Amino acid sequence: MFLIKILYYFAILGQSPNEKKSEVTFDNYECSGIVDTDFPRLCVLLDMLVFPGVITKRPVMDNRPPGPLIWKQRFLRVELESQDPLTAMKLEVFGWKVDDRIIRVLQKMIPSLSNLRILYFWQAGLKDRMVKSLMNAIPLCSNLSTVLLEGNPIPEHSYHLLLSEDSPLTKLSLRNNRIGDEGARLIGLALSTYKSANRKLLSLNLNYNSIGDAGAKCIAAGLRWNRTLVSLSLIRNKIGDSGAAHLAAVLRELVLTHEEVVYRRKLLYAINHPEASKKNEKPAASKENGKTNEKASDEKLPRTEGEKLGNEEKQLSTQVENPSAAVHEAEGGRSPLLDAEVMPRDGDLFAPGNSTLVELDLSYNLITQRVLPLILTALEEQPEGGGLQLLYMHRNRFPPECETYLKIREEMISRPTLQSTDFDQNDEKKEE
Repeated sequence: MFLIKILYYFAILGQSPNEKKSEVTFDNYECSGIVDTDFPRLCVLLDMLVFPGVITKRPVMDNRPPGPLIWKQRFLRVELESQDPLTAMKLEVFGWKVDDRIIRVLQKMIPSLSNLRILYFWQAGLKDRMVKSLMNAIPLCSNLSTVLLEGNPIPEHSYHLLLSEDSPLTKLSLRNNRIGDEGARLIGLALSTYKSANRKLLSLNLNYNSIGDAGAKCIAAGLRWNRTLVSLSLIRNKIGDSGAAHLAAVLRELVLTHEEVVYRRKLLYAINHPEASKKNEKPAASKENGKTNEKASDEKLPRTEGEKLGNEEKQLSTQVENPSAAVHEAEGGRSPLLDAEVMPRDGDLFAPGNSTLVELDLSYNLITQRVLPLILTALEEQPEGGGLQLLYMHRNRFPPECETYLKIREEMISRPTLQSTDFDQNDEKKEE
């Protein structure tokens, strides 16, 4: 065994084990950006005697798919953009289980791959801690925009970390991960709340994840204030009428909740009184010293009816968690709560529904014809020329000749950017 280890050091690092200890370590190794050089060297520096090989696919020359033996063996698959070995654009771990050391190697290597755009793990046995490690490396890779984690069930449901506000990803596929309703709840919160939202992700694939009505409701809540996501796929889940109704409701005009109304007032106060907000920044941050700033405000503010509104605004300024951030958000107009189209009516505040989502796939779920009128109404109320353009509902629990479904088809086909062939396309082919 010792002789094998020595041979590894000589063959891959070009030096003896003693030289390695004195000169090159895993931590101080400088990656070259060439995967088939860096990957084995880093594995050896972690004292791995057995590790996956590297298969490199170059354009034009390697146009044929790999043979069956390659697919079954443990290889890190690399796809290059050109013949230059420095142009790795895609890394794939396909069908073999990674461990913590492999993840450490990838975490070390990924930032050096300036052309890397796609990272794909299929049935790789990922754990919660591994997803967190990858998430720490992803922002360091300047061009990485697509991550596919498929067939990797994680009990802790940490997939939502890939949708954090600072995530650079524009496309995320989480197919076949047994996400369920709890995982969907966390993903919904990551998509948006009335205080924060993911502003980069354009496409999200949640197919084959056992998401039911409760999970669909949480995802719909995440779409409520998300103004970036364009495509959402929920094929082959367990979504019924209740979940479909919540997804439809978010496309229509929204009635602001009490919490949303209060937070909107905070943002408006922050932009109209920036200096007052800055003054309150220090007291708001000190919650460790006895009474909170919020309690102090309650004691000082009078409670008479005539001064109620003014007092409420003063309280809002002291309750903003980060006044400077609130001013920045308000001035930038980034919050949909500050949309000019938010209007009062009949004692409530109304905001436009989500018109950013262009494609929604609900094929192969448990939807019946009872909810179809709600979906049709939501589509009819969307602004002309905007909103949903592609809606797939194949193979649910209603007959395709259902009258309301036919009206939905007509509504979608009439939309300007949609051709009839798009609406009727086979969703299984689409998944490929």
